[in-house]
Amino acid sequence: MKAPSKVQLTFYLLAFAGAALFTALLIREGAPQVGKAVASAGWAIILVIAYHLLVPVFLDTVAWWVLIPKSDRLPVRKLFWMRWIGESVSTLVPSAAVGGDIVRARLAAINGVPLSVSGASVLVDITLGVFTQAGFTVLGLALLVAATGQKSFVRPTLFGTFIGIVAVGGFYFAQRLGMFRFLGLIIARLASSPEWQSLVQSGEALDRAIRALYARRRGVVVCCAWTMVSLVSGSGEIWIALHALGLPATVVNALILQSMALTIRNAAFAVPAGLGVQEGGYLFIGNLLGIPGDAAFALSLISRVRELALGIPGIITWQVIEGRRLLRARSVAAAE
Repeated sequence: MKAPSKVQLTFYLLAFAGAALFTALLIREGAPQVGKAVASAGWAIILVIAYHLLVPVFLDTVAWWVLIPKSDRLPVRKLFWMRWIGESVSTLVPSAAVGGDIVRARLAAINGVPLSVSGASVLVDITLGVFTQAGFTVLGLALLVAATGQKSFVRPTLFGTFIGIVAVGGFYFAQRLGMFRFLGLIIARLASSPEWQSLVQSGEALDRAIRALYARRRGVVVCCAWTMVSLVSGSGEIWIALHALGLPATVVNALILQSMALTIRNAAFAVPAGLGVQEGGYLFIGNLLGIPGDAAFALSLISRVRELALGIPGIITWQVIEGRRLLRARSVAAAE
């Protein structure tokens, strides 16, 4: 029997740690109380699900759409379901957060966008999204300080945000310098085979497409603008949940919870689905805002329900698409 790799062991350990943290927090806050709080939300949970799909996912789709050159653009309605499937994979499949981005790039290529353009648009979208998320984190932090007067967490949060910006900035410059041709060249030389030279050519095409997208300044600025609108609008689903739970449903509280929860979960990206970490974040921020622990935990669980309700159909749809393509390929092969 093959022994698990170090990556697999790390994944299992992180998943176990996240599950243990989730369980400990649930026991501390009281499972019956949390269950009653979630149940009290009732039909509002369906509204949260619909809102997320029709507002943040749609706005994220528009942000991606404006990056793609007009000559290669698909209709927004097509990119919309690709974005939905991509988010579903990133949320529920234990393949790291970028798994869904690879899937949506593939789906765009399958539907007619040149492979280099689809891959480049997703990479640029991710890069710009992290920069925009940093701005949203600073906004949420400023609102939290203004609302609570607490400043002890400001320095570590800003430091972590700065480190993230530096890391993504390095990735940005690597993209501009042509990192994919370089990687392809290294692999081709290590393989010592002419067949791998096509990898170098593919890397060059991807590098050219990335540079061309960054050269479209208007597209870059508009993408960032739509992404920020999506992040801010995403607080609407938290506002709905706050209102349904009978908590102070203010726009400021919703923005703070949205910003800080996203920041904490993104910082713990290595933990599958941010299990336990997201709940801890809601409890910490909720405590600062005067939200009871069981209600703060319920807010996180409502978010989990939304992820499952949208993610499971998204993954099924993805598997159906891939299954049909596989069957067609086998039919063509058999006919030949």
